[in-house]
Amino acid sequence: MTDIYWDPFDTVIDTDPYELWKRMRDEAPLYRNDTYDFWALSRFDDVEAVHRDAKTYSSAHGTVLELMSADPFETGQIIFMDPPTHTLMRTLVSRAFTPKRVEDLEPTIRRVCNELFDAVEGRSRFDYVDDFSALLPGMVIATLFGIPNDEREQLRVWFDETFHIEPGVGMINDVSFAAQIKLHEYFSAAIDERRAHPTDDMLSDLAKAEITQDGETRRLTTSEAADFANLVVSAGSETVARLLGWAAVLLDQHPDQRAALAADASLLPNAVEEMLRYEAPSPVQARWTLAETEHHGETLPAGSKVLLLTGSAGRDERKYPGAEKFDVRRQFDHHVSFGFGIHFCLGASLARLEGRIALEETLRRYPEWTFLADDAVRLHTSTVRGYSSVPIAV
Repeated sequence: MTDIYWDPFDTVIDTDPYELWKRMRDEAPLYRNDTYDFWALSRFDDVEAVHRDAKTYSSAHGTVLELMSADPFETGQIIFMDPPTHTLMRTLVSRAFTPKRVEDLEPTIRRVCNELFDAVEGRSRFDYVDDFSALLPGMVIATLFGIPNDEREQLRVWFDETFHIEPGVGMINDVSFAAQIKLHEYFSAAIDERRAHPTDDMLSDLAKAEITQDGETRRLTTSEAADFANLVVSAGSETVARLLGWAAVLLDQHPDQRAALAADASLLPNAVEEMLRYEAPSPVQARWTLAETEHHGETLPAGSKVLLLTGSAGRDERKYPGAEKFDVRRQFDHHVSFGFGIHFCLGASLARLEGRIALEETLRRYPEWTFLADDAVRLHTSTVRGYSSVPIAV
């Protein structure tokens, strides 16, 4: 097992990690990396079990390897919270992220898809990510938040900058930090404005939301509400952009599957789940052990960094027979690409809705396309995997 080496910063490994992940599942289901001081779990059952056990595996110390710290984060972002604070905040913000509010976005999503495709009408090639999938989620979330049209482009620029990567430090750099600060300041001002002049949007719901803690009822602070808005923008936009980028690649690589979806749109909801299983947009998450724990005969001390290989879990043959086959008709109960347990993605329903409608509108206009792989650009962070550019010929 000494020749097994995996780390989330290695872009060569990241290009095609699946054979290595299979070896890890078979030979080193609990993998140790001394260089970056972490353990990694690659089997589905192990990844799911850790998601279920928030008492032992903390999110408050960071869920991205390079951000992890022995000291818990002081933040309003529920992705970096543990119970009981997480429980209170999730209950609160879920009231703003209601099923009806998500369902009501369907006409908006369809309209935005058609506007973006109208903009490239008549071209023999365009970039499915740059011209479509990277733009769609931000425009939808802007509608959800009630952001004025003339402010949306600046927000998109700041959002893109939050994912700026620099060699050796990943997302820990001045460009990313500055963009996060600007977004937080923008949402803080917007939420204060909604308190004075409420409208029918999610930011207004966050501005007036109340939380009961230790017998006292209070509103979210402006900073807490802004943190949640920031999280919705970053997580929601990134997941959908990568999911749809992978969809364009996978469906061209599997033309029979694409033809089936073009002929029968009722297959699309299941196809979205299969895409998420097969190519997880966020294939790695991190947890911090709060107590001594054991995996595969090895004891991990409290204060250990544990990486959960969601991307590997989705290809685990123990859970999914024929896991290496991409099949839009595959029948399975669930996957972990949106997390699991208390940290299951709040925006999963919106991501699924956007994915389904975007692919329906794509296939309606373009039942066939050719992925121009030689001109494509991969995107890589320690927790995100996909494409930043997917040129296609139509």
